[in-house]
Amino acid sequence: MSRAAVRYAKAILSLAKEQSAADAVFAEMQQINATINESDDLKGLISSPLIKDSLKQSSLEAVFSKVGAITKGLFSTLVSNKRVDKLQDVALSYIALYEQDKGFQVAKVTTAVPLNDTLEKAILAKVKEITGKDASLEVTVDESILGGFVLRVGDLQYNASVANQLAGLRKSFEDNSFVSKL
Repeated sequence: MSRAAVRYAKAILSLAKEQSAADAVFAEMQQINATINESDDLKGLISSPLIKDSLKQSSLEAVFSKVGAITKGLFSTLVSNKRVDKLQDVALSYIALYEQDKGFQVAKVTTAVPLNDTLEKAILAKVKEITGKDASLEVTVDESILGGFVLRVGDLQYNASVANQLAGLRKSFEDNSFVSKL
């Protein structure tokens, strides 16, 4: 994420806290992120240099008609500063800052197949046990790990992938063959 997006997010979080609206703005930022992810048309609208700023502003206010004054002010500020293309980055930065402020963290899990609800709950419980903090999961599916999972929380990483285990076995065999030649 760009430094500009983080600066906007910090300013919005500060304003939202002053007005006791941080939770509401958090929900709005989640909605903005999800909506932009799901709509190529909306992505095109906010990133196009050919579309007038006034149309971008009115479109955002129509799509997100139920958001509060703080978020509408963000739209206005981003449009007037020619940064509306950073809206999703600002939303993601706000979400991360809010969660950090509330003691939440993001646990990044890479698996060979999508997780079911039971596994997600088990992983979240393990993360809380290890770190003492609640977390949200960001799941990535990568078939190259063959099976198992790779869990990353902050600076901690736990690699329980089949690919990692096979690499360890390979190294073990190589080390043993080296020792036997002596």
